Amino acid sequence: MPKTPKDIVAARPAEIVNACRKLYRKMTFQEITLKEISAETSFSRPSIYNYFHTKEEIFLALLEDEYRLWADDLDAILGSESHTAASFAEAIAESVGKRVLLLKILCMNLYEIEENSREERLIEFKKHYGRTIDLIDRSLRKFFPAIAQDKREEFIYELYPFLYGLYPYIYPTAKQRSAMEKAGMKPRESGIEELTEKLVRNILEALMEGNT
Repeated sequence: MPKTPKDIVAARPAEIVNACRKLYRKMTFQEITLKEISAETSFSRPSIYNYFHTKEEIFLALLEDEYRLWADDLDAILGSESHTAASFAEAIAESVGKRVLLLKILCMNLYEIEENSREERLIEFKKHYGRTIDLIDRSLRKFFPAIAQDKREEFIYELYPFLYGLYPYIYPTAKQRSAMEKAGMKPRESGIEELTEKLVRNILEALMEGNT
C-alpha cells in the first residue's frame, strides 16, 4: 500500500531520531552534531529545524521512544495473571535489560537534554516517562495488594534512581577500568538483569515482610 503524504510527514521525525540512534552507537553525545545527523538522513541541516530545534530535542525524542518500548513491556507484565516476588523481579529485570540505550542516556546526558529542549517537547516526554511509573504501580497493586500506597511509592523511588547509575557500573570505559585496576579495585562482572532482579526482589521482600 503506497504511503500517503500524512504518513510521509509522520515518518520524517522518526528518520532523524533513528539517525541519532545509529550515531550514538559509535559516537559520544558531545561528538554528535546536527551536521552528522543530517548526513545520515535525507534532510539538510536547516530542514531538521522544522522538527527539532536542538540536538538535545532529538535525543529527548530518542529517549521517549525508549520509554515507550519499556512501557509496552511493562504493560505485558501487568497483563500477566499472577506474579511472585521472584517472578516479578525477573520480569522487570528482563524488561530493563532490553533498554541499554535508555540506561546509557540516563546516566550520561539527561540533565543537559532536558534543559536544552522546549517545554512542550519535555512535557510529551514526561508523559511517557510517567506511564512507566504508573504501570509499575498498577502491577504492584495487582500482584501484591498487601503493599500500601506509600510503600509502592518507596519501591518506585528506590528503583528509578538505581536505573540512573546502572549503565556506568556495568559498562565502565577502558580508562575507568584501567584506573580501578591501578587503584587496586577489582571491577565486579555483573549484568543489568542480574543486578536489577536482585534489587527488585530485595525491595519487594522487605516491603512484604513489613506488612506481616
